Formats: sequence, C-alpha cells, structure tokens
Amino acid sequence: MNLAPRLEGVSPPLFDGLFGLFSRDIGIDLGTANTLVHVRGRGIVIAEPSVVAKDQRTGAVLAIGAEAKRMVGRTPASIVAIRPLKDGVISDFDITEQMLNYFIRKVHGERALLYPRPRVIVGIPSGVTEVEKRAVQDAAISAGARWARLVEEPMAAAIGAGLPVNEPTGSMIVDIGGGTTEVAVTSLGGIVISRSIRIGGDEMDSDIVQYARREFNLLMGERTAEDIKIAIGSAYPLDEEVSTYFRGRDLLTGLPRSIEVTSAQIREAIEPSIDSIVEAIKATIEETPPELIADVMDQGIYLAGGGALLRGLDTRVAEATQMAVHVAEDPLTCVVRGCGMIVEDLVKYERSLVMETYSSNSR
Repeated sequence: MNLAPRLEGVSPPLFDGLFGLFSRDIGIDLGTANTLVHVRGRGIVIAEPSVVAKDQRTGAVLAIGAEAKRMVGRTPASIVAIRPLKDGVISDFDITEQMLNYFIRKVHGERALLYPRPRVIVGIPSGVTEVEKRAVQDAAISAGARWARLVEEPMAAAIGAGLPVNEPTGSMIVDIGGGTTEVAVTSLGGIVISRSIRIGGDEMDSDIVQYARREFNLLMGERTAEDIKIAIGSAYPLDEEVSTYFRGRDLLTGLPRSIEVTSAQIREAIEPSIDSIVEAIKATIEETPPELIADVMDQGIYLAGGGALLRGLDTRVAEATQMAVHVAEDPLTCVVRGCGMIVEDLVKYERSLVMETYSSNSR
C-alpha cells in the first residue's frame, strides 16, 4: 500500500518550482556504516563513514565522517567516536542531526546561506517503525531540509541498479548494508513483499572478533576485523585460498600477538551471518506470488550494498535458490543512486516513496 499522498499536495507547485531552480536538492543514503549524498545534476558528491567524534567534557563535535573514523579506537578518554545509527536506524538523534547538517552544508559549500533549503530524499530500512521513520524525517528537516521524504532502501537500491521497478514485472533485490540486510520483490513502483534482518557487514565483523577470541584467545578490534573481512573474506570456497594475519592482544599473556589465518577460517567465522542472509532470501521467495517468482526466475536476483562485494556470495545465493544471481554495478552506491534518480524525477517515482513531511518554516 502506498502511504505517500499525491505529490502536488505537498506544497504549492510554483513555490517548489521556483526554489527547485536554485536549491541543490539531494538524495541521502543514511547508512549504518557510511553516508552517501547525491546532488541533483551533479551526482554523488559525498561518501563518508557515519561516524562523529565528540568531546565528552564540552559536548563539542570535533570531527565528522572520514576524519572521525580515523579516531575510532585511538582517542583519549575524553573523546568518543560515535556511530549515531545502529542497525540502520537512528540511535542518537542529536548527533545524527549534526552529521546531516554537516553534509548538507558541505554540499552547498561556503555559499550555503545563499541557497534555499534543499528538498531531501532519505533511504531507510524497510523494517523500521513509524516512530523511527519520523525520527529520520525530523532529523533531516532540523538539519536544514525544506522537506524530507523517505524511500525504503531496497526500493532505492532496485532503482539505482536499473531494475524495471515501475513495470508490471517482479524484480528481486537484496541490499546488504552495514547494519541490515533488506530483501524485497518490487513491481509497479512498489514493494510487494519484503524482509529486513538486522544482520549485515557489522555483524560479520563481530563474528570475526568472536572467532579470534574463541579460537585463539586473541582480543582484536572490529575495525581490524573489517579490514580482514575485506582482504580475504568469502562466502564460498575460493579457487585458491589466501591468508592474512590476526593482530591483537593475547588474553592469556596480555602481550601483542600475531596469528596467520586463511580465508577458509574467516569463511567459517562469518558463516552464521551468511546463513541468516541466505535464509532471509529463501523465506522471501517462499512468500512471493507465483507470477512474480516467474519474472524473478527470468531476470535473476540482484545483490546490492557493500555486502554484495563479499567474494562468492553470488555463487552461494545462486546455489541455495537455484536462480541466477547478479551483483549490481557499483553495489556500494546503488541506494544513493536510486535516491538521486528519485530527486531528479519525483513524479515518476512518487509511488515508490513511503511518507512525507513538509517543513512549515520553509524559506
């Protein structure tokens, strides 16, 4: 069911038309791990980690994005590096608002005050509650948006991947992000069936940390685990297994220790998360109407999000579902590209939007 009212009911068409000539309307993929920003007419201009460094004594924000991520695990006691989104939803409203404000101002540059407040499209997980949706909208408007509208991330990913979402045909998209995995079947501009699980890249990192502790009594950080996952992680046996090193603190001696591990061991470590993702895909297929399944069988399943880059994941899903599986072009940016395409043509993709808020203090 489409929850979004008609587009022309949002605000006077002339009002939005005049402001649209000057404002830099933007699409935002507000992810657990990374935030990407697409500006109408310019493409993707920002791709930075969703991290904010804050001084606990003064409450001042010291750094946002890439600079803040470099501080993770390396800060003195008075400075904390905060990830204001957890499992795809806002866990710290004030910090999220400041982060969005930073990105919106960065888009407009030094002449930010000369531009009207932009219209903003924000991607959200499909499984969030109404309260969580409202929190995202309020954060965007508080950060300087004229109005904010929401699109579910799997729909945005499908649009960004170039799938025929507005056609009367079924398309299946699997968006594997940092905090969530979204599985959806789309048709006629809307989501017919969807499933969202709070398992993604972060959970895989946690699996590796726990594996190192359980198997080797080694304490290591999640950022190190992420680097290992990117370097040698896989979801299916490789033609030639590779290796790298666990580096951390030995829990028995308290001293630094380095242990060589293979891609097969990392695959074993992240198996619980991979299995949950595959089961979510199979469960969604089981609930999909037969006519749409026939379309999906013809077209195949598309993988998007950073998790789609995991080696062998497409082969693993194809083996489990007995369907063709494709990795979308540039899967990391599928959601933000989809948000950008919606910004470029709001009328065409109106049915794909979830809900809307119009800021009463527009200027």
